[in-house]
Amino acid sequence: MNELDRRAAKLGIHRIPVPIPFLHAGGPTNVYLVEEEGGGLLMVDTGLTTAAEGSVALDAGFQRLGFRYEEVRRIVVTHGHVEHFGGARHVQERAGRDVPVLAHPADAPKLTEGGWVFHEHTAAYGRHLVRLGTPPEVATRSMELGAPAFEIARPVPRTEPLADGERLRARHVELRVLHAPGHTPGLVVLHDAEHRLLLSNDHLLERISPNPLIDLGPGDTPGWFRPLVAYEGSIQRVRALELDAVLPGHGPPFGDHRRVIDSLLAFQHRRQARILALLGDRPRTAWELTRELFPATGAAELFLTLSETVANLEVLEARGDAARVDAGEPWRFAPSR
Repeated sequence: MNELDRRAAKLGIHRIPVPIPFLHAGGPTNVYLVEEEGGGLLMVDTGLTTAAEGSVALDAGFQRLGFRYEEVRRIVVTHGHVEHFGGARHVQERAGRDVPVLAHPADAPKLTEGGWVFHEHTAAYGRHLVRLGTPPEVATRSMELGAPAFEIARPVPRTEPLADGERLRARHVELRVLHAPGHTPGLVVLHDAEHRLLLSNDHLLERISPNPLIDLGPGDTPGWFRPLVAYEGSIQRVRALELDAVLPGHGPPFGDHRRVIDSLLAFQHRRQARILALLGDRPRTAWELTRELFPATGAAELFLTLSETVANLEVLEARGDAARVDAGEPWRFAPSR
């Protein structure tokens, strides 16, 4: 526990790190228990409890802090990735009731029974990887290796909507919901202006950049959501906040959020400059660029690295610096000026 953890605890915000099986996520997922007015707890994210290691860590965290699952009044899920909502059913079962789960409507289907299920869309994602220039056999293998990670969590029966600007009043803090799309379409951060703190989940991490995943939209339509374009807008909203402490989704709390944001954006701009330089030789597919940018990438990591490449290409397109050179497939890109 660092000094910012101790300051948060004085405000009734307690952190439980929960181990997860994803090496690229930035370490265990942070679960936050926020003391409610009049007793009880607001839980922000739940970790992933499908594996015993996760459930044991969450159980032990409750015990260490002297809390019980029965005290959880509501669960806020910051975004629809399994390591952030995958323990919700565990919490509900331990509490003995369907504790309300709040999520932004853009991500809520990924949490709920009968909602968005990845295996129903794997063929469409595979086709899209081929459209981006990936050899068909590599695309198929990538989907086979990656699909289980999207479905390792048990869904919840239902969710309640979280709206931008909504205020969640607790014992010592008032958390304002800020919609911050980028890492996912429905990601939200929670801001307490009086105490100058932000629960940032994966929107802002101190040591790694949030991965902008390819997200096919309604009808499995590509390009409906451009994660890094959205992120560059929403991170500026966070940069404008006056903050003393950021409580992230992975890793310990940190300060000086503008330094972290500026460093992250500079890193992204360097990557975009590298992509433009590579495109200067000849038109290239996203797959070809990914092989240049991430030469050690295997099929298991392809979806992550290809997503990173595509997201940066979308930023370059939005700025007018790059464009698709024709309407055929696979898609190829070149500088536009």
